[in-house]
Amino acid sequence: MSTNVIDRPSTATPAALTPKRLTISNLNKSFGAVHVVKNLSIDVEPGEFLVLLGPSGCGKTTALRMIAGLEEVDDGSIVLGDTDMTHVLPKYRDIAMVFQSYALYPHKTVAENIGFPLKVRGIEPGAREEAVRDAAAQVHMETLLDRFPRQLSGGQRQRVALARAIVRRPAAFLMDEPLSNLDAKLRGFMRAELKHMQHELGVTTVYVTHDQIEAMTLAHRVAIIDHGVLQQLGTPKDVYNNPANLFVAGFMGSPPMNFVEGTMNNGRFRAHQVDLAVEGGVTASDVTLGFRPEDAVVVDPGQGRFDARVYTAEMTGEQTLVTLKIGEDTLAVKMPKDFEVDYDATVGIGFAIDHGFLFDTTTGKRLDARIADAA
Repeated sequence: MSTNVIDRPSTATPAALTPKRLTISNLNKSFGAVHVVKNLSIDVEPGEFLVLLGPSGCGKTTALRMIAGLEEVDDGSIVLGDTDMTHVLPKYRDIAMVFQSYALYPHKTVAENIGFPLKVRGIEPGAREEAVRDAAAQVHMETLLDRFPRQLSGGQRQRVALARAIVRRPAAFLMDEPLSNLDAKLRGFMRAELKHMQHELGVTTVYVTHDQIEAMTLAHRVAIIDHGVLQQLGTPKDVYNNPANLFVAGFMGSPPMNFVEGTMNNGRFRAHQVDLAVEGGVTASDVTLGFRPEDAVVVDPGQGRFDARVYTAEMTGEQTLVTLKIGEDTLAVKMPKDFEVDYDATVGIGFAIDHGFLFDTTTGKRLDARIADAA
């Protein structure tokens, strides 16, 4: 649908860094016949670090671009503080965006890149230089202000992009997979830096990623999206320990949750050689059992909840990851680093009743039932 874009005058001085509530209501976006974002509603608290998490193509970046004003909204509203920003031009939204590609000007120095948003707004040079120094200090780049982007490492370039966002003193930050171009070691370091910086600044932040480790470590709350639909919203601990459905359970965790597909019959879950009593009424006939690798243990045959065959055992340094087969299902169990087991050996798999989940295989929804303690 077509909309009229509202123009607004710019301010003469940088706004104070005051976090505001970001309210996204029934947001929709289609590209042709493809409905990319479907009735997305999230209320982001002032100063909150919210992560939009999901696989590539799930609609999370499109949602972020609508918040920034870079994509037109088909339906719904975006309110920042008390102001409806749905159709306000991007430059007047009091929002700063950090891109995956850094988007630095190669011919400008670090100082010029950081200060560019203030130069565009007509901030006088003295105030601009002071603001640039302050922003650079917050990302530990104050000694590199005279360098050009080509003289910086990937991590340093990302710091410049962050400083350019900070210098605007926005009401909200938007970040689109800003660490994806960094190597694994640097990503871990920058995650800690980002989290500390956001905590110190207290700015409302919406961060997009497909990396569930980033989501777990950075977020106050995680919004998990699949095919444009919000699947679950909660703290990292909540969504990890209490997944709402099969998608969330399988997406969160590394390795992901183990699944065994089976059927319900006379109050018992059955699959291959698995036969377990279930507490709580289950009307679904096709049911999936789920449990996490770290919540399970390898024991002697017949001593666990069911037996399985050892496929591989990998010592990773801090632990031994045992991969097992039960029928066509592959399972993983995390064991101590000194654990040893023979390939193709038959072993038992045990887990506590409060660490086992049951899902409706057809709908994916988690069931209000659990594996019974008795056999």
